[in-house]
Formats: sequence, structure tokens, C-alpha cells
Amino acid sequence: MRLIYSFLLYLLQPLIWLRLFLRGRKAPAYRKRWAERYGFCKGKVKPDGIMLHSVSVGETLTAIPLVRALRYRYPTLPITVTTMTPTGSERVLSAFGDDVHHVYLPYDLPGSVNRFLNQVRPKLVIIMETELWPNLIHQLNKRHIPLVIANARLSERSANGYSKLGNTVRTMLQKITLIAAQNQEDGERFIQLGLKRSHLAITGSLKFDISVTPELSARALSLRRQWAPHRPVWIAASTHDGEEDILLAAHATLLKRSPDLLLILVPRHPERFPVAQQLTSQAGMKFITRSSGDVPTAETQVVIGDTMGELMLLYGIADLAFVGGSLVDRGGHNPLEPAAHAIPVLMGPHIFNFKDICNKLEQAEGLVTIKDADSLADAIEPLLIDEEYRSYRGQRAVNVLLQNQGALEKLLTLLEPYLPARSH
Repeated sequence: MRLIYSFLLYLLQPLIWLRLFLRGRKAPAYRKRWAERYGFCKGKVKPDGIMLHSVSVGETLTAIPLVRALRYRYPTLPITVTTMTPTGSERVLSAFGDDVHHVYLPYDLPGSVNRFLNQVRPKLVIIMETELWPNLIHQLNKRHIPLVIANARLSERSANGYSKLGNTVRTMLQKITLIAAQNQEDGERFIQLGLKRSHLAITGSLKFDISVTPELSARALSLRRQWAPHRPVWIAASTHDGEEDILLAAHATLLKRSPDLLLILVPRHPERFPVAQQLTSQAGMKFITRSSGDVPTAETQVVIGDTMGELMLLYGIADLAFVGGSLVDRGGHNPLEPAAHAIPVLMGPHIFNFKDICNKLEQAEGLVTIKDADSLADAIEPLLIDEEYRSYRGQRAVNVLLQNQGALEKLLTLLEPYLPARSH
């Protein structure tokens, strides 16, 4: 079955090149570094260390505390962080700079994977969330390199999809050294697909182990004083196609009630930055872009967040946050990032990517679920008017974050047997 998969993947390469080229028209980074996607990374990595793969921005943000902890505990071991997307790549570079090596993970072709592993020669491979690549897993197993799937999750929808592959998935799962799942429910789905129970650990979610550093807090406070010292601010972050219209309509309604209200609008993908500007202009609102370096004036109604790696900073400026990908069927993005700033969180109904976390937040009254522009405006208005109510909601959100931390320490303990002994 793996041979058929590899053959089909080779046949698809021209279509993949075309897709990269077309995406590159809006996001030029997709036209660069193609050699890395085929395992050519000589001189860009340092062998005999830890390799960690985080497919894109969300997984990379989750991995940041883990990578920093590994750097602290194993200072002599080189770390190579791989991603699949340019946005994930930019996040790695902005978070770690020269502290880690970074390349794209190659496509799951036998030749590309072998070429890549010959260069990196990792002692341990960590894959964030659930990225199951048959050829990569096969080669790691063949080379006796331990593979840990960290912060693993498996939705019912994904499990049903994998189950159709039957014995192929069972064989692949049995080559994985350890799956550290976010919760028992996800763990049981891996067991049902064929994972040995002895290869499963439940750690909780690493997403809870984020924090706002004093440096970030100080930068956010400074920018808030510069941008909006005496006006309310809300942020709509990680937005997708079909959401900006709704958010701008809600903002228009809110401006009638609070004329000095400022919206920070941050599309999920860079190719949507110009679209957000166009939609804001069509809505008749005055805006500036973050990349321009301009400071909002009293007339500015919207700031378009068109930079990479600044979302946590921008959350720190706001009084409350809407988290995107949730008004359309994308499954939502991470609500814990704004929660870390102790501000109320609002999301639409499509939250299957963060179902467990959203349930915890909602039960604690840290999350407000909305369904359209009217319900969004209605939910935001009392939060803007009543500072005590806003503070209550924000505190409830951050409490959920604090009460569920600890997955990082559990995971680090699980990784110890696969790494050199630490010097104390």
C-alpha cells in the first residue's frame, strides 16, 4: 500500500508545483526554497540533534515553550524545526532566530525523505499534533530513530477517515514510538486504529502552557498607549474568507454606539491582507496597516494587522478578542492566546479544532459564542461598556489556562529516555 501511495505522490508532483506557483502569485514565499521540499538542505541543518516538525503557525506557536525547554535542558544538542508553510517558517524564524536550524519538511517521497534524514540524522523526532506521513514514519522506524507525536489530537471525523485505510494505518501506528495525546478521548481513538496501549500517554494539551512574558506585556502596554490611550479596542484575529464582511458589519454597528472604537483586523493568511484592506475600504471605514508603521489617529477606525509573528502582541493591545476560523467551517483557531492576556474571548459555532478547550472556556464563562454580525455586536457592547464585567470574563478565561497547565513537564519527562542524560 505504501508503494502505491508513493507512486501516486510522484504522479501528483506536477500538480503540486502548479499549486505552489499559483499560491506564489499572492504569497511570493511559496515560490522560494523548493529544493528544501525535496530534502536538499545541505549546510542548513546540523546533524545528531532533535528534529521537531510543526506544520504551520498554530502548531509552531504551541511548540515554542517545548523548543525553549529543550534548548535549556539539552544546550549542546542542535534542534532542527521544520514546517510546511511559509507562515509557519516565518513564525519559527521570528521566535527562535539562530537558536535553531530551520528548513521545510520535504514531501513524503522516499528519495526526498532519505535525502533529508541523511543530512539531519536526528536522535529523536517530535511531530506536533497529528501529521502522519507513511514514508517518513517507515524510514524513521527502519533507522531506529524514536518518533514521538506530541500534543496529539484525533477528531472523530479524522479517525473515521483513517479507519477506512484499515491495516495500512495499523501498521503505520505500530511504528510510532510514543503518542502523547491531549486527552483520553483522543487517545482511545488512536488505540481503536491500532496503536498499542503501551505506546500511548495522556499529557493534556501543550496549548495551555503558553504565557505572556514580561517583555511582551511591556511592548503591548507601550503600543496601547501609543495607539489608543483613551479609546476602546477590540481585535478580530486569524480571520478567513467569509468572516471579514461579518466582522466589519459588526464593527459598523458598534461604531454607532461607540464612535471612538478601534478594530484590529488580522487575517490568518498573508494573501488575505490586501483583501482585508479592500473590504474595509468598501465598508467606508478609515484604516491604516500595521506594516506602514503609522499610528492610528482619532479618525482611524480599523488597523489591518498585516505583519507576521505579532499576533500575541496585538492581542495584548485589545480589550476583548474574536478568534477567527469559527464563523466559517474551518474549526476555529486557538482561543488560549487571547485568554493568556486575561481578556474575554468570542468565537463562532465552528470550533471542532479546539472543542475540548472551548468547552472548558465556555463552562468557566471565559468564552462567548456568537453566530453572526448582530449577535457579535450584541455580545461586544456590554463588554465594552462594563469594565467590571469585561474583567470578570477575562479573568475566567485566564484561570482556565492556568488551571490546565502542566502538559509540558509531563512531555519533557516522557522524552528523557530518548535523549542523552542531562548534566546537572
